[in-house]
Amino acid sequence: MTASSIPGRLRRLNKTQKLSVAGVSAVAAAALSLSLVPGNAEAETEPQALSAAPVVFASAAGTPQAKTIQNSIIEQHSTAEQLVKAADAAKAKKATAAKKKAEAHAKAKAKKAKAKARAHAKAKARKAAAKRGHQAASRSEARTRVFSNNLDGWIKESLAIMKAKGIPGSYDGLHRNIMRESSGNPNAINDWDINAINGVPSIGLLQIIKPTFDAYHVSGTPHTQYDPVANITASANYAADKYGSIDNVNSAY
Repeated sequence: MTASSIPGRLRRLNKTQKLSVAGVSAVAAAALSLSLVPGNAEAETEPQALSAAPVVFASAAGTPQAKTIQNSIIEQHSTAEQLVKAADAAKAKKATAAKKKAEAHAKAKAKKAKAKARAHAKAKARKAAAKRGHQAASRSEARTRVFSNNLDGWIKESLAIMKAKGIPGSYDGLHRNIMRESSGNPNAINDWDINAINGVPSIGLLQIIKPTFDAYHVSGTPHTQYDPVANITASANYAADKYGSIDNVNSAY
């Protein structure tokens, strides 16, 4: 350690350390002054004239007292330097910990933002898929065939409903029985048979009476015997229950 570096180090010491070094320096100065007084010197009662010759201090530097003080000062300087190094190390450690904490926080924040972005993208994709499904359903509904308002259309619409409800029957079976029962007239009424005499005449394409129509009416169709599709589906439902299928009916049923 050079003489010029010591004062710079001392400026970084705390108050206690500075007082300690100052105290050691004071003791060194006192010891040095004592070493200049001869051991056998006696107190003089009268003032003595000071010699004009220069005082030699070289011999005092090699005394045991001076060496002890010098070693003490060196030790104090070493201790102070160690304290400074320890303070620097603690400061560096604290800065490193703060840096790691900031990096961990930034990483966690980025991870959270990434997860949020993924969740948002998934939600957006689901919404888009749902919208496409709705649009496809709307297009499918728009493409649904509108059955013609005639015997052919009534039979085909009835068959579609019967298929959805699990009611057996074919186009030929329905058409054959319709032509025999009403000649294809949805408003046909039988006003002469036993049912008519009993007040419940057979009505419609397949000439079904009101109690039977009510019992076998198929949901989703109008609740009236005069509606062609409602009349066909109810009659086919009844025939399926009694004969297995409208296809098995070849006469009055």
